[in-house]
Amino acid sequence: MRQAGLTAWKTVEWLLLAAVGLIFVFPFLWMFLTAFKTMPEVYQFPPIWWPESWQFQNFEIAWSSGPFLTYVWNSFLVAAGILVLQLLTGVPAAYAFARYRFRGREALFGLTLIALMIPAQVIFLPVYVEMSHWGLVNTLWALILPYGASAFGIFLLRQSFMQVPDEVIEAARLDNASEWKIMWTIMVPMAKPVLVTFGLFSFIYHWNDYFWPLIMTNSNEVRTLPIGISMLKAAEGGKLWNVIMAGNMILVLPILAIFFFAQRHIISAFVYQSK
Repeated sequence: MRQAGLTAWKTVEWLLLAAVGLIFVFPFLWMFLTAFKTMPEVYQFPPIWWPESWQFQNFEIAWSSGPFLTYVWNSFLVAAGILVLQLLTGVPAAYAFARYRFRGREALFGLTLIALMIPAQVIFLPVYVEMSHWGLVNTLWALILPYGASAFGIFLLRQSFMQVPDEVIEAARLDNASEWKIMWTIMVPMAKPVLVTFGLFSFIYHWNDYFWPLIMTNSNEVRTLPIGISMLKAAEGGKLWNVIMAGNMILVLPILAIFFFAQRHIISAFVYQSK
């Protein structure tokens, strides 16, 4: 009876997981199939799943509707530049919070956590004024500099650094290793899964960011891919949903590829943090 009960519970658990997975996968599947449909198939009711003939030209129409290569390059520069700055500022801050004892440490870390609760939309006006005073509006720097430090990254790395045994740090100091060397050659490699996970989250967030590029840019030369997709919808009058979905596929595919190759590190990071 006990074994039968466990089997039944496992079956229910798998069914629930499958249902939740389907809820998350369904929008992506619908977007993918719509990107290859003709317009009559998009508006057909009852809706059909599979297109009768796969319309690859939808991607060509979406790509040629604007400087999409520029949008993609700008999105990559912004997301990668932000990630580099966040690591350069976050790793030393997390190391200091995890391994140093100094007056006001808890208060400063509390302020860092408070920053997690403040959305960008609340502070965009003073930041915009500051960028304007520096003459950086409508440049890629205006998209990168305001996100140069990440409270979430500092918190995540601090938790990871605190799990490194004190004996490892003391042994390195006995070998006359500098704090800088300990941080980058010992702590950072041991936190690799957490770094990859944070890097993925940061890159995806800023790759998909729509609000900040919308208010900081006003020319195609510095606009990012989400802005380009929104302009595609406006250019097509909000009617050619197959072309719009093709544009969204261009936006999503790099993220899915990165997630596919980094998922092992993400799982390792969550397992490591739960120990």
